[in-house]
Formats: sequence, structure tokens, C-alpha cells
Amino acid sequence: MRYLLLFFVLVTKAFAQSPAIGTWREHLPYGIAIDVTASTNRIYAATPFSLFSVDLASEEIERFSKVSGLSETGISTIQFDKLSQKLWIGYTSSNIDVLTTKGIINIPELKRETVNHDKTIHHFFTDNNLCYASTGLGVIVLDANKYEIRDSWIIGNNGHYVTTYMVAKDASFFYAATEEGLKRTPVTNPNPADYHSWEFLSGNNGLTATACKGVVNLNSKIIALQNDSLFVLNGSSWNLFFENGSAITSINTTENKLAVTQKNAGNNQVVVLNSDGTTYRNVQHPLFTAIPKKALVNNGMVWVADSTSGLSRFSATEVEPYQPNAPLQVVSGNLVAYASTLYATAGGTSNIGDPLHKPAGLYLYKERQWHNISQLSHPALAGINDLASIAIDPRDETVWIGSFGKGLLHFKSNNQFDIIQQAPLSGTVSDPTSIRINGLVFDNEQNLWVSNTGAATYLHVLKKDNTWQSFTSPYVLTNNAVSQLLIDDVNQLWIVSPGNGLLLLQHNNTLDNKTDDLWRLYRSGRGNGNLPSNEVLTIAKDKNGYIWVGTNDGIGIIQCPFDAFTTTGCEAILPVAQQGNFANYLFKGEEVRAIAVDGADRKWIGTRNGVWLISAEGDKVLQRFTETNSPLPSNDIQQIAVDGTTGDVFIATAKGLVSYRGTATEATVMQKDLFIYPNPVPPTFSGVIAIKGMAANSTVKITELNGRLVYQTRSLGGQALWNGKDAKGQPVATGVYLVLVTDEQQQERAAGKIVFIAK
Repeated sequence: MRYLLLFFVLVTKAFAQSPAIGTWREHLPYGIAIDVTASTNRIYAATPFSLFSVDLASEEIERFSKVSGLSETGISTIQFDKLSQKLWIGYTSSNIDVLTTKGIINIPELKRETVNHDKTIHHFFTDNNLCYASTGLGVIVLDANKYEIRDSWIIGNNGHYVTTYMVAKDASFFYAATEEGLKRTPVTNPNPADYHSWEFLSGNNGLTATACKGVVNLNSKIIALQNDSLFVLNGSSWNLFFENGSAITSINTTENKLAVTQKNAGNNQVVVLNSDGTTYRNVQHPLFTAIPKKALVNNGMVWVADSTSGLSRFSATEVEPYQPNAPLQVVSGNLVAYASTLYATAGGTSNIGDPLHKPAGLYLYKERQWHNISQLSHPALAGINDLASIAIDPRDETVWIGSFGKGLLHFKSNNQFDIIQQAPLSGTVSDPTSIRINGLVFDNEQNLWVSNTGAATYLHVLKKDNTWQSFTSPYVLTNNAVSQLLIDDVNQLWIVSPGNGLLLLQHNNTLDNKTDDLWRLYRSGRGNGNLPSNEVLTIAKDKNGYIWVGTNDGIGIIQCPFDAFTTTGCEAILPVAQQGNFANYLFKGEEVRAIAVDGADRKWIGTRNGVWLISAEGDKVLQRFTETNSPLPSNDIQQIAVDGTTGDVFIATAKGLVSYRGTATEATVMQKDLFIYPNPVPPTFSGVIAIKGMAANSTVKITELNGRLVYQTRSLGGQALWNGKDAKGQPVATGVYLVLVTDEQQQERAAGKIVFIAK
């Protein structure tokens, strides 16, 4: 019994660290902090994509995102109400979440309002179990106990909507900082929704008649922000409280201190003021106050939310950064899963092929930890933007990256890198200084192929002897546009040419002999290649060697790439998929922007409308994920990569990266010891049990110890799943069950045991 208990503890601990089948993880950037607020024992920091908290005692970090229950991405502001112990979360969409001790409560009423006007929530002010949301419409009053809208104050001139930035209150008045100026109404006003009852303060007694960007109550003093200056209300007059020539981006009061964030041509800072206007502390750091967005004082410490370095705590002499482990930026470039490591980049190109001008970033995800390479860790990367393509060198697993503007980068194992910009690489015809490398791939002979888009000679190969060769197709390509590259099973090179179609080069493995080269251009229309469209966006090779072509009008499949240059030829087929009672060409009318193949040869498809999982043949839709029915941050899918070892499906969207633990892994040589998890299966478990380490399409039988068959299935790639039920769909009883596995040829076998603890 002692050994069984030890076995249970060890295996349960291992499973607790391994995501269950069908679960999601987020990989969002936490360095882009835009707001900060404090509870009694925690500091909360918000990014546009998610938020996190720091426990003041233990310094433990907790993350909150759509995966953990937030309604969406696009956070615009947060505010903790210490009276009710609730965190208010506002979004640019005007959606509202409230984080309570019992969970997250959504208040969607304002978002649902069909108003043709910006409804961004700019700020929350809480008072006496009411929350005053400053929005693009005006002030929305929310009941903090009933989680509903109590009133709407539309206080623009003539009763129009007016962007309201902040609300404050003293013993006599509510104050609203709006784009029209500063306004106030008595707290005893029975109908503050009547715009006539609001007194216009700007333009009188010391305030100019311009927009007021902020208002706070600092130790019973009303402070207003106008024209990068702070004014204090004295009786009926406004006197200058603070200005120093720098732009003011936010004001915030805590502990009778006023935290002012400022920017001024590289001299950004946080100035903390006492209630009499004297300076309590000046916080400035080249990294941690690069772009300060909000600050507060907590127990004498200054906490700063910075949009480049996340959250930092400043004492009088030290600075301590806090940031969850994550990629530095939104992953918008390439995704490559190789040898249990995910390689991701920031940057690349827009939907119309223009550079995004994002600073160089290479992010590696291995053993559930992110390792970031950026200009902070490698200053020599300064001035290099938009890392757009990745290839892993099969000889030494070093990383080659194409920059959309600065040539080819080679990251070496010693943490150093080379920048290659010399010939034959060249700039575009229109801008010789912009060397745009938009596609990389190693062929079966370990040569590196490079697409040099826009250049007069747009295709090169760095041979394994470290010499170059260049190629030009016989076809005229608009803008000499080339991007993604792919090598097929017979070492032919496929080249995506946006707007022109899909190029194929058969060089007959004689790279220095151009006379035996064969070229073909696949385009739309029968006889031309039969692609759905000439606007090819992505390509992928499946386990049969077929080439899947994603276009702006669906998918084509080239099932005979080895016959492309024979007399019989080889055109794409347009598959028909069945969904319910309807059948149509696969993804007809959809922009297919990403295709990835999992261990069971199923295809993960990314479009502007979410993610689909389709069958290996492409004739059935197996699953679909959108931002409505899943934790996807956005339906706008950029890239998909599948880690064949774990089954994780990494999905890069326009608003961040997430991963989904899929049901298929890559097939392997039959393992002596199967990996089964969870094992033991606890009574509270309600998911599926994964059995890994087998050949593709293996037969898996689960039996009782006496040999009675309980369940039988086939593996998806190298993994089989069991829901803990018998063939009749009934949960199995507590006990030990045998797992017996044989491959398709009945040649190899493996076995294991599952300890099942029923409820």
C-alpha cells in the first residue's frame, strides 16, 4: 500500500504539470502594461490582451485572460474597489467584467447597445457600491451589487454623446473630464442624466475652453488636467498646481499622493506629488519608464505600468520588474515547431504586404518556458525590424531568420548571430536598401533556400558548402513577389508568389546546372493548375506528400506533385467538404491564411473567421473554434503550428498567441513503455485519458485483468484516447486496467496499465 500511494503521488504530480487534452493555454505579451491598480494585498496590471496580479507578500504572479474566464481581449482600463473587494475591467468594445472572490461576472449590456459612436471605457471611479464608467458616450453608472446599469449620463452639449475621460467627486459635486472640457453637477442632483444640470467649468476662472483629460480628488482637493498642466480648484478659481513642460499622459491618486506619468522626447518619467504640490518622488529609468502609462503609490513604493517593460516597483533606491513568462510582443511573424521547441517571431508584413515595422524579436518556447531574444538582450539587433520567416538548420539546430528589410540573420548556438546582406541578396527594385527575405526552407540535401521578394533576382540557395547560387523563373511575376517556400518529398521547391499563383522548381539536384531546370506556374482555371485563386496565401505538405494550397478563395490540393512535369501533368483538385446537410468546395469564399498538419494527418485551417480542424482527406469538418466559443483572442488567424510530440496546436492571431492541446501526436516507433496520463485517473477527472508512444493507426485495447475487453479504438497518429467508459458508454469501476497495443502489421506490440479510481 505504501508503494501504491507513492506511485499515485508521483504520477498525479506529473499529470498536474501536463495540460489535459482539449485545454487551452495563453501566450500573450505581458510587457505592454497600460494600467495599474491596487487591492489590499495585490497589485493588478493590465495589458490590452490580459492582466496579471502580484501578491504583495509572496510576490506570486497570477494571470487572467480569456483562458481563465475573461470575456475578451482589448482591455482599456482597470480599477479595484476596496470597499466591495472587486476588480472592474473595461474594454475598448465597452464590455465590462468584474473579478470577484467568487469568479468573473460579465456586464455586457453597454456592448450590446447598437450605438454608432465610440464606446471605449476610459476609466472607472467607484464610490459607495456604485461604479462610474467614463466612456466614449458619457458616464455610465453601474450597480456594484446587482451588476447592472443603473443610469446613463449623456452630458455633451445639446445632449449629444461626449467622450468622458474621468469622473471624480467631492462632498458637493461630481466632476467629469470630457473632450468638451470640465463639467460638474451637484451630488444632490435628482437627475444627473439631464445635461442641462451640468455646469461647464472650462473657459472660466483659470481653465481654458479646451478638452479636459483628467480629474481627481487629491486629499479633498479637485485637480484637473488640461493642456499638459494640472490645476487645483480653490473656491471658485483654478490655480496652477503643476507643470514642467513635459506632456502628461495620466494622473492617478493613491495614499494622498498624485502619480503623474509624462513623456518628453526620450525623457519619460513618473512624478509623484504630495497634496500640497511638492514632489514626493521622481521616478525615471531608461528601461522601466520608457513609455509609462499609469502609476500608483502603495506603502511608499511607486508601481509603474509601462507599455514596453510591463510592471515595475520602485523604492527610493531600487527597481524590481514583474512580468509573467511570455513572449515580449504579439507573435505576428512566423511559427515553426521543431524538436519540441516552438520558434516564433514578431513582425512581418501586413495583409497588403507592407512591413509592420515591429522591432526584431525571436521567441522560443521550450519545456513550457519562453526565452526571448530582442534588442534588449542583443543590442546589435537595434534597427532591425519585422522578422518574417524561420528555418531550423537540421545540421546543428541553429536558427535562420529572414528580415523584411534587413536581410538574412543566423542565430548561432553561442548566443551570437550574423547579419547577411551581401550579394547575391539584394534590395527591392524600388528600394535597393530594403533586403526583404520572406521565405526560408532547408531541402532534403541540407541546402537553405531563400526568397528575396521584390528583388530583380528573387530566389537564392545557400548550399551546404557555404556558396550561393541564384535562380530566376521564366515567368513574369508582378512586383517579383515571392514568400513562403516548401520542399516536397522528391526535393522539388514550391514557391508562393502572392497575386501570381504558385511556382514549382525541379532542379534535378544539380544546383549549378541551370540547363536541366524545370519550372511550372500553378494558377486558377483548368489547364493552368486549377487553383481556386491566384492569390496564394499559404501552403503545406501532408503525410501523403500532397501539397495543400490556401488561397483567398478556399483550398486546392495537389495530389501528384511528382507528376507535375510528366506528360499526364498534375492539377489541383478542389475538395468538397460535407458539413451537416450541406456540401461545398472546401473553404469557398474564405481567406485561408494558415494550414498545419497534425500527427493524424488532419489539417488545422486558419482564416479570418477562426480555426477549423478537418479530416485527413478534407471532406469533413471535425471542430471549429472562434473567439465566441473558445479562448481565441481573435478570429483573425495569422499562423498555425503543431508540436507533434505533445499534440499542442499553436495559433497566432492578430491579438496574440494561444495553444490548444490536441488529440493527435506524431507516430513513433512502438515504445516499450507507453506514456499514459492521467494515471492513476482521479475520481474528479472528467476529460479523456491519453495513451502515447505508438505507431500510426495502432489498435488499442483496454481490458480488465481477466482479459475481458472494455474498450477498443485506433490511435490518432501516435496517440490514442479513452474517455474512461466501456463500449456501452458506462463509466468503468475502480480497478486496474490493461492497455494492449499492436501496430497495423501486427508486428509490434506494447502494453501498459491504468489505475482507475471511480467516483
